[in-house]
Amino acid sequence: MKYIIEHMEQGFSEWVTLEYAQIIRDLGPSNLILSSLPEGTQESDIPSKLREMGLQWTTRPLTEINVAFPELPSLKEKRVCLLDPRAKEDLQPRDANDFDYFVFGGILGDHPPRDRTTELLKAYPDLLVGKRLGDKQMTTDTAIRTTQLIIERQKEFQQIEFIDYPEFRFNKNEATEMPFRYILNADNKPILPEGMLELIKKDSEQSLDDLL
Repeated sequence: MKYIIEHMEQGFSEWVTLEYAQIIRDLGPSNLILSSLPEGTQESDIPSKLREMGLQWTTRPLTEINVAFPELPSLKEKRVCLLDPRAKEDLQPRDANDFDYFVFGGILGDHPPRDRTTELLKAYPDLLVGKRLGDKQMTTDTAIRTTQLIIERQKEFQQIEFIDYPEFRFNKNEATEMPFRYILNADNKPILPEGMLELIKKDSEQSLDDLL
């Protein structure tokens, strides 16, 4: 199964780089593609961490994935699933038979959410079929992890253990609540990309400094 993220923005923030790195670990570099990077993007513009992990990327749009990567399965109408918070139906294990690609548009990790799904559906109306991952906002790595559990491990959405808006406490005076839904690990803790907790702490300290 192939997963495509329509990057659709300039550059790579620390947050995005950590998320993409974790997605590569979870999926393997051959199963993740970034499409629609800004025209003129060079290899040197990709964070070294992601280059070293074998990130596949292209400035071509979703519909030209096969031009950039001719070895991939051909895009076929209604065989490409867009994870869309406004879709009427939740993703189901049986959907594994209906789709070759799953597309994410930087959609689920923004807060407040930007309407990336509508942009994509308008751009590719005959190609995409929308499916939902519940009613809560997810980070992009969580959305892909959830999709992988449902499609590849045939787990029902209702069987996945989530936590909504977890609070991360760093000491008695410092805590940050994240406005997203996360999957819980075996220790009942939110699954975060490697290095993300440290970044959240650093960002919270910077925000506090801005108030002083």
